[in-house]
Amino acid sequence: MQTRFRLMLLLALAAALVPPLAAPARAGEALLAVAANFAEVTDILGKAFTARTGHKLTVTVGSTGKLYAQILNGAPFDIFLAADRRRPELLERGGLALAGSRFTYATGQLSLWSADPGIIGADGPAVLKQGGFRALAIANPALAPYGRASRETLTALKLWQALKSRIVMGQNAGQTFALISSGNAELGFIPRSARLSPRNPAPGSYWDIPAELHSPIRQDALVLARAAKNPAATAFMRFLKSPEAVTVIRQFGYGVD
Repeated sequence: MQTRFRLMLLLALAAALVPPLAAPARAGEALLAVAANFAEVTDILGKAFTARTGHKLTVTVGSTGKLYAQILNGAPFDIFLAADRRRPELLERGGLALAGSRFTYATGQLSLWSADPGIIGADGPAVLKQGGFRALAIANPALAPYGRASRETLTALKLWQALKSRIVMGQNAGQTFALISSGNAELGFIPRSARLSPRNPAPGSYWDIPAELHSPIRQDALVLARAAKNPAATAFMRFLKSPEAVTVIRQFGYGVD
């Protein structure tokens, strides 16, 4: 609990102590599409960004795959914070992104987690191999990069086929966390950020997945072409690289290059 309290305090300070700047003569607004795993961080960063600049963010949360499909179908987003690199790269190649705006804002980490403190010990693979559970939750690999990393992890451990019938899927990282925290699945794979979140009331038990068991979860951001002249969009992308933003991102367990 002491660690959790320290995290909450650091996050509060990061959001509250952003030095205020004079608001622009005409504050703008940006529509931001964000992968579910990064929603809580975006909430904190958005408040700090508005306090600093006067610009406002309107946020839509979903799986990377669904948000990407919405953008292809004309959804009026200005910024896309994906949970992978592939979809932003495809948008860039297709001329739907502002040239030169794409960068990796975070590298995600994966955890095997249970709300029950007695389920997962130090040997995570052993828990999975013993199979003493009814349901294992993962995000949909076709839509969510954390789901794809979960499938890769189980494949690397030679357990995908053996456990396939027990897997229940959320459409995104947030739904997967809800499946586990509600008890609909005894354990499952979630972003490490969800495990570390001060909003998570149940520290439970966990095993942080070694990076070599799955492809890197490099999360890219970009400005969409329609927002090339939107000052709020370009200002938020600058803010996302600032020391204040990086501090908050790291506190949630993400890597930042």
